[in-house]
Amino acid sequence: MARAAVWPFVKACVTGSLLGRTFADWCASVIAVDGRSMYPTLDAQQGERALVEKRCLYRYDLSRGDVVVFRSPRNHREMVVKRLIALPGDWIQVPEKQEIRQIPQGHCWVEGDNAGLSLDSRTYGPVPLGLMQGRVTHVVWPPNRIGRVDRKIPEGRIMPL
Repeated sequence: MARAAVWPFVKACVTGSLLGRTFADWCASVIAVDGRSMYPTLDAQQGERALVEKRCLYRYDLSRGDVVVFRSPRNHREMVVKRLIALPGDWIQVPEKQEIRQIPQGHCWVEGDNAGLSLDSRTYGPVPLGLMQGRVTHVVWPPNRIGRVDRKIPEGRIMPL
């Protein structure tokens, strides 16, 4: 008798978990912001959480200036948040190295907004698009920081194809 009463509850929990996981994998999820590399856009010291939209991955519908989440090229278990600066085929000026580089096909160039505290493409080079996990669209926590994350493109450094 107790088994019959518990089964609907277990079934609802399993169904809800599967639907939630599917939504998080295919549509959107929320991540905790860590580190100071994206300050002031994202502020880890305030315990910020950001909404990550994943539909952009179906056709790599990413744009210059987007804030993106990707797996670190150095440690694939680590998720990184940076600003997408250049797309495949673009030419980018790297001021720290006094050079101009072309971004290879299948790759992009990412940098943190807080350049002095950011390990990014200036350190490890172009990032494969296959490591992308989504685009940050909004800050969703804390309440005083809720809002859209703006797209910003550094001036004078990118020469699109």
